[in-house]
Amino acid sequence: MIRLIPAALLSICLAAPAAARDAGQDPELPFVALSADASVPAANDLASASAYVELTGADPAELARQANAVIARALETTRAYPQVRARSAGTQTWPIYGKSKSLPGADGIEGWRLRSTLALESGDLPALSALVGKLQTTLAVANLDLAPSPETRRKAEDEALVAALKNFEARAELATRTLGRKHRILDLRIDTGSYFQPQPMVRAAAMRSDAAPAPVEAGHTQISVQVSGRVELID
Repeated sequence: MIRLIPAALLSICLAAPAAARDAGQDPELPFVALSADASVPAANDLASASAYVELTGADPAELARQANAVIARALETTRAYPQVRARSAGTQTWPIYGKSKSLPGADGIEGWRLRSTLALESGDLPALSALVGKLQTTLAVANLDLAPSPETRRKAEDEALVAALKNFEARAELATRTLGRKHRILDLRIDTGSYFQPQPMVRAAAMRSDAAPAPVEAGHTQISVQVSGRVELID
């Protein structure tokens, strides 16, 4: 269902200009400046999640070996879910500082922390949810984000654009008819954007061997288009 948002701006410039800029040039006609909006809901049909393993220890090379083994097993698990696209999202390593034993009062590196992340994306929400549930036996889930796919977003944006243009023309017709004039469009500006509704997000939880997929309500995102411009008043 398309919802039209009332225009935020309506200014009327009716004063005739004092004179034309150059000799022989017709004076400008008065104009009406206005804007109109429209928004349509777009289904959140694309889900993305981040799952990661985080380890601490004294040897960063050993941590990397252990993390690589965990990620390799996780990628093997994802092969049972061809609907889900999985890829490595990188590895981060940073030092853990503590008080130096050899230099009292100074900080020294007493260990390392390493995080390796797996990025998941799918248009099949039940499949992604089931996979995340299985991965939680060895990985933590950072988040689960929901949004319209590019195709769904473009379709909704096109629908909103058509509605916004019709709304603009209707407002122009209303304004100029009320003034007892006709109109001609001078210029138009189209701005596209999205009003995102907060979506459910699954935060990292303690890893359990009995982790099960949580139900996810996809919902919608409102896609908005604004049209603004000027119409010239003519007889």
